Amino acid sequence: MNEFFQKLAGMGSMTEQVLATDFLITAKAAVRNIAAAITESAAPEVRETLQQFLHDAIDTHEQIYNYMDEKGFYQSHDITRQIGLDIQAAETAKDLPQM
Repeated sequence: MNEFFQKLAGMGSMTEQVLATDFLITAKAAVRNIAAAITESAAPEVRETLQQFLHDAIDTHEQIYNYMDEKGFYQSHDITRQIGLDIQAAETAKDLPQM
């Protein structure tokens, strides 16, 4: 295993937090993109399918958010704590080896 992955594996819950955050951001982007696609579609059948995809994407986003909230990875109700988590994540990322 190369040095980058060895250090990444040793990060423990920070790795989990990074992955969950990336998943949350991706889910949020999916919601926006699907909503935009609905507004661009002229076919009722396509809109109906996309609306189901949108509901699924919103549900996925909610599940990821709830997971992160339970783990203490995302402090949306306490901005001071969230800023502290963001600074900690930035410091950890800064110390990762360059690829």
